[in-house]
Amino acid sequence: MVRIKITSKQTNGSAIINAEKKIIVFFIGGAGDKNSYYGYGPTKLVKNSILHVFKGRIAAYSLISPHIEYLGYEEIRGEDDIKKNVIDKIASKDIPIYIVGHSLGGWNSAHLCKHLVNNGYNIRMLVTLDPVGEGVIVYVGSDIYKEPEANPGAKIWINISCNPIYEDQSDKVADFGERWFPKNGPTIYYESKCSHAEVLRMFMENILQISQH
Repeated sequence: MVRIKITSKQTNGSAIINAEKKIIVFFIGGAGDKNSYYGYGPTKLVKNSILHVFKGRIAAYSLISPHIEYLGYEEIRGEDDIKKNVIDKIASKDIPIYIVGHSLGGWNSAHLCKHLVNNGYNIRMLVTLDPVGEGVIVYVGSDIYKEPEANPGAKIWINISCNPIYEDQSDKVADFGERWFPKNGPTIYYESKCSHAEVLRMFMENILQISQH
C-alpha cells in the first residue's frame, strides 16, 4: 500500500493512512473458452491458467488492488457489448487498465483497446497471446472484427505469436482461423515455440528474453 502522511490542525499532528493502487485487468478468452463455440467448450482455458496464476501472484503485492474481469471474445464486439461488459465495469477513466487476450480474444482485444483509448481511457498494457482472426471463414462464423487493428494505442503492447516446431490439435485449429502476426505494431513482438493452447507457458515467457529478439 502507498503510505500517505496527512497533517491535521485538529489533531496538531499527523496521521498515516494506507492507499491501494487500483487497477483493472480484462482477460479475454478465445473460441470455446468462456462460452461454447459450435458445441466445443467451454474450456475455461484462460480462467484456469493465466487468470488463476495472476491472482495468486498479485496477492503478494499489497501495493496493488486489482479488479479482474474474465470475458469471452464474443462479449467485447460492438458498442453495446463493450459498454455492458467493459465500460460499465470501469469506475474512472484514470484507472490503469490492462488487457490480456488469447486467440480470437487477442484479435478482438486489439479493437477493444483502440475503442477505449479513443474514448479517453488509460490503457497501460495490451497483451495478445497467439492472436487469430485473419481467415475469411472464421470471420463469417465468429463474432469478430473483419480487419486487424494494427494500432490499438496501448502504452505498451506485447504480442506473442506461436510458431511451434511440432503442431498439436490446437495449432491446427489456430491455423484454420489463421494466426495474426503483427510484427510492426507491438512494443514487443515475439514468436514462441509454444502450441496455441499453452496459454500459461506463453504468458510466463521471460520478458528479458523476449525483448532481445
